Amino acid sequence: MPSALTAHPALEATERLVLRADVLDFTADPGFAPPAEAPGVRWRPDHRVCVEAGRIVAVQPAAQALPEGWASVPEQDHRGRLLLPGFIDTHVHCPQLDVIASHGAELLDWLNTYTFPAERRYADPAVSRDGAERFLRALWAHGTTSAVIFPTVHKVSAEALFEAAHAQHMRLITGKVLMDRFAPEGLLDDARDVDQAERDCTDLIARWHGRGRLSYAVTVRFAATSTPAQLAMAGRLCHAHAGQPDGLGAPGVFMQTHVAENRAEVDWVMSLFPEARSYLGVYERAGLLGPRAVLAHGIWLDAEDRAVLRAHGAQIAHCPSSNLFLGSGLFDWAQAQREGLRVSLASDVGGGTSLCLLRNMGDAYKVQALQGTRLSAWKALHAATLGAAEALGLGSEIGRIEPGCMADIAVWDWAVGEVAQHRDAIACEAGDGSVATLHPRAFAWMTLGDERNLVGTWVAGRQVFARKT
Repeated sequence: MPSALTAHPALEATERLVLRADVLDFTADPGFAPPAEAPGVRWRPDHRVCVEAGRIVAVQPAAQALPEGWASVPEQDHRGRLLLPGFIDTHVHCPQLDVIASHGAELLDWLNTYTFPAERRYADPAVSRDGAERFLRALWAHGTTSAVIFPTVHKVSAEALFEAAHAQHMRLITGKVLMDRFAPEGLLDDARDVDQAERDCTDLIARWHGRGRLSYAVTVRFAATSTPAQLAMAGRLCHAHAGQPDGLGAPGVFMQTHVAENRAEVDWVMSLFPEARSYLGVYERAGLLGPRAVLAHGIWLDAEDRAVLRAHGAQIAHCPSSNLFLGSGLFDWAQAQREGLRVSLASDVGGGTSLCLLRNMGDAYKVQALQGTRLSAWKALHAATLGAAEALGLGSEIGRIEPGCMADIAVWDWAVGEVAQHRDAIACEAGDGSVATLHPRAFAWMTLGDERNLVGTWVAGRQVFARKT
C-alpha cells in the first residue's frame, strides 16, 4: 500500500484480491420506514468479495468454493468485521482542511474570516498539490472513496485534485470555482472578462472530464459571488457539455453550488437578484439546474423550490455537521423525502467538523430528532452509499458491493473501546443474526463509531489506507 500519492500504472487484469467479512449494502432506498421493516437492506454475513482489475467479480458465501483459478489468490480475512461500499461525500471543500474547527462565526463571517484567506494560498501550485494530496489521504482515512469537491477559484487547484485522484484511479468530481465579486483580490475571476473563466473551464473539461474515473463539475461558489454574466456563462457551459461523456460513458458535466444555507445569505441573494422568485430561482433562470446538479444545504427552500428541484432531478447534499456548527438551521429530510427530492449526505468540511461520514450520520440523526423524525441507520447509510451514487447517476459504478461495480470498499470494526464494545455485545445478544434484528447493532455502530473504527480502504481494488496496529 502506498504511503504517499505515488502514481499507479493502469489497472492490470491479473491484479486480484479476496476480502472476507460481513457484507452490508443496499438494493433500494429504505426510506423512513421502521428499521425492522426497511426495504433494500442487503446483509450477507461471512462472505468473500473477489476483485479483479479494480472491479468486483464475485460476492459469495465463505462456505462456497472460490471461482475456478482463484484458490491461490491471497485472502484478507476480516471475519467479524463489516465490509461496506466506500462512502461518497457529495459536498466538501479541499482547502478548508486549513480552517476546520475555527471558532465563532456564521456562514458569511466564516467565509470572510477563515475561508477566503485560506483559499488565497492555493494560487501557489505547490500549495495546491500538497493540499490535494493531503486531502485525498484524509478522505481515505475516513472511509470515503468518492467525492464531489470544491477546490478554489484557481485553475491549478482543480488540476491538482484531478492529477492526484487520477493517479489512484479514484472517482472524483470537481471543477474550478467560479467567483467574480464579493471576495478578496486573489480569489476573483475578472468580472470584466467572463470569457477568461469560460476558457479556463473549457480547457479543464477537455483535459479531465471523462479521463479515467474523473468528471468535471461547473462550480459556482454561490449566487451572490457571481455576477449575472458569470452565472449565464456557467449555464452555457452546462448545456454545451451536456452530452460529453465521462469515463463510463455517462453524459454531461456536473454542476455544484450552495443554496439556501443561512437566512442572512438568502436575504443577501434576494437583494442582489430582486427579479428572481427565490434564491433557487436565480440558478434556474441561469440554466444551472438538471439531473447532474448538486446543491449543498437547501435548508431554507419553500414548497415551490422543492417542486422545481424535483422537476429538474437535482439533488440536495445534506450537511448536518456543518449546519449545526455554523448555526445555519435544520434541514427537514423527511419532508424532502415526502416531496420526492433526492438527498445525499455530505461533510461540508471545513464548516463541517469531520470528514467521517459516520460522525455526520450521527449529527443527521440529531437534526432530524429535533424535528420529530427518527432517522434510521439504514436511511443514513444508504444516503452515503447507493443513494448518493444513484443521485449522481453513478449507481452502476459505485455505492454497491456487486459484480461489475468498482471495488471501492471500506472495512470497519463494529466497535472500538470498552464502552462501544460492551454496547455491541449487548446488541449481538439481542439479535438472531438476521437483517430484521441487525439495526440496533448498526445504529450503535453509527452513533458511537468514527474513523477509529476504520480498518482499511480500497479504491479500485488497491488499498489506499490501512489502520496502524
